[in-house]
Amino acid sequence: MQITLENLGQLERRLTMAVPAADIEREVGERLKRLARTVRMHGFRPGKVPVRLVTQQYGLQVRSEVIGDALDKAFTEAVRNENLRVAGSPRIEPRQGGAEGQLEFSATFEVYPEVAINDVSQAAIEKPVLEVTEAEVDQTLEILRRQRRTFETVTRAAEKGDRVTLDFTGTRDGVEFPGGSGKDFEVVLGEGRMLPDFESNVVGLAADGAKRFELTFPEDYGAKDLAGKAVTFEVKVKEVAAPKLPEVDAEFARALGVADGDIAKMRAEVRANVEREVKKRLADDVKQKAMQVLLDHAQLELPKALIESETQRIMASTRQNLQVRGLKTDDIPMEPSLFEPQARRRVHLGLAIAELVKSKGLAAAPEQVRALVEEHAASYEQPAEVIRWVYSQPERLSEFEAVALEQNVVDWVLREARVSERAVAFDELMGRTA
Repeated sequence: MQITLENLGQLERRLTMAVPAADIEREVGERLKRLARTVRMHGFRPGKVPVRLVTQQYGLQVRSEVIGDALDKAFTEAVRNENLRVAGSPRIEPRQGGAEGQLEFSATFEVYPEVAINDVSQAAIEKPVLEVTEAEVDQTLEILRRQRRTFETVTRAAEKGDRVTLDFTGTRDGVEFPGGSGKDFEVVLGEGRMLPDFESNVVGLAADGAKRFELTFPEDYGAKDLAGKAVTFEVKVKEVAAPKLPEVDAEFARALGVADGDIAKMRAEVRANVEREVKKRLADDVKQKAMQVLLDHAQLELPKALIESETQRIMASTRQNLQVRGLKTDDIPMEPSLFEPQARRRVHLGLAIAELVKSKGLAAAPEQVRALVEEHAASYEQPAEVIRWVYSQPERLSEFEAVALEQNVVDWVLREARVSERAVAFDELMGRTA
């Protein structure tokens, strides 16, 4: 078999392969004979079907398989001989005008790029730090109390935090607009479910109170026909209910899963959960910054085939997530260009990590993986069973191996870069504004 290799660009290559036609015909004949011994055809006993009839029915399929196998073998050998690392699948096409007695094909493909990780010693990373104290435990307990609040009807005027039941009608130039009206509508003031200007006009109204007011929708409002437009609302309050938070007592502790209602045990469990979440969020923040440093300092050419493949993978994942939420994805157009920037980032980062792991010896050690599995299992009632299950599931175990490897990469970046610490507030870290 004759093979030639061409460079078409920085990453693109083309292999031209010439397969002797006689070899193809000989192999096709051998396979058809073998097939004739086992194929079943109406009117013939097994093993007695004439090769002529087998050829008529299966000849094209067998020929295609033989050519495909020959090309796969030739391509694999050529790639191995040339020490090529193929990125994506090759595009194989027949070529015309080849030498007599030869079947010529070309395989166009990309190879993995050379990756250079530049010096990161001048890169700055700000590392957030937060020590969990009793104050954070108390704050978390308050959030848990608010999540379990009840409401009691009051006769006073509505305040922030109250649940208000109301009827409202919105008009624009005297005409009601879609979505601008509601009956027996319940809203907790201050939670941001309604526009701030709407809620501020409801504050101060008691049951049976009514008000007419104007407001202007924000310029970036989701409904384009209302964005930036002035409208008029008429509101009538039907009920004002004040929140009532549960006491931090044995009953509250049992509601949080502490069977014996021990408050000290409840606080200890809440603290442990907060510490785990804080640790995770601090690590995630640093990881994102370290990975960005790696992206900024990794020089390489991105293979188009890998970007296209990753784009399709992201689209498929997005479609699946939408389906899980009960949405019909057939009605939702998905343009690949919308997902390409994310795909490019993933490919870029993946190639940079692979190079760094290889060049710096950052592969995950078994003891690292074990520690991660044990940490994950600690939040379950039977940690030993969880650990055994993870180690019995190769795919699940590989997820922990990937996490350990990424942590090694992050640690390397942190050792090499300029790292400073910044104390961060609990609410800031948890993404709360109120």
